[in-house]
Amino acid sequence: MNTFLLRVLPPLLTIGCLGLAAMLFTGTKFSDFAAWQPDMVHVQSFKIMFISLILEAFPFILLGVLFSSLLQVFVSDEMIRRLTPRHALGGVLFGSLLGVIFPLCECGMIPVVRRLIRKGMPAYIGIVFILAGPILNPIVYAATFTAFRSRPEIVYTRMGLAFAVAVTIGLLLYRFMKSNPLREPKAAQALAASSHDHSHDHQHGGDGKARGKLASTFSHASDEFFEMGKYLIFGAMLTALIQTGLSREVLIGIGNHPWFAHVFMMGFAFILSICSTSDAFVAASFAGTFGGGSLLAFLVFGPMIDLKSTLMLLSAFKTRVVLWLIALTFVFTLAGSMIVERLFLN
Repeated sequence: MNTFLLRVLPPLLTIGCLGLAAMLFTGTKFSDFAAWQPDMVHVQSFKIMFISLILEAFPFILLGVLFSSLLQVFVSDEMIRRLTPRHALGGVLFGSLLGVIFPLCECGMIPVVRRLIRKGMPAYIGIVFILAGPILNPIVYAATFTAFRSRPEIVYTRMGLAFAVAVTIGLLLYRFMKSNPLREPKAAQALAASSHDHSHDHQHGGDGKARGKLASTFSHASDEFFEMGKYLIFGAMLTALIQTGLSREVLIGIGNHPWFAHVFMMGFAFILSICSTSDAFVAASFAGTFGGGSLLAFLVFGPMIDLKSTLMLLSAFKTRVVLWLIALTFVFTLAGSMIVERLFLN
């Protein structure tokens, strides 16, 4: 990320300076660009929506990173590995519900699962945890309930569909995935260099001093908060732009098309790559335009598979495994959200 900024920022600053110099030489004033100013009503709506989304999601992101940091520092991977069941169905259920006890964010989950698989955890259990953990945990439940107070059925169906999709994919992986899905160490390191990895070597006992562990906790929490915060800001900005930039008629037209509305919201969730502790507030802002099924597809598919997690998955797992995982998650989420909409969200 830092290398990317160093490559991009100097040319942008150069262009900006050249533009300012040209304005000085030609005597152009900023007021001359008034004709291109947007409608102030839309600007005000954008600011209100953008700020409200951030303020609503902020407490849940903060709570999520604190939980994640405490677990990273004080709970060893060995403890989780010893508790892992060996039976297929028990392992899938364990992986699906592990997030209830250990509500790790999706940013830190993939490196942790990779380490657990290398230490002996069955791969299908780890992948199920990657899929279900970002949704099936108490922090995300509380955030979703806060965002959809008037529609609690969205909360319950989100948890139910996420559980069903994760269990189904887990059983399929157990049945058909026979080889090791992890990349070879050299290949993983090469890809990890181009994507962010939260797998910092935090102390799990090291010197045993409480002060060192506390410092490690706050260090991890601050890194994770700023990492997730940028995705939240990007997601809130894009959501506000869509809500204020696209006409109401266009959004209603998309929302009224059963198939396209679901696919649109799933694609939107993939691009946003927003944290599962705050995506419910983004979804709630579309509640008046899109039906419950398409909102449900957004809330289930995004935390399981998005652009950010895809890059991290590719750094840890083989490309073929990741592509199958994306395809299965897409198909089951799309089909499940349409079935749930017909049965429970009418």
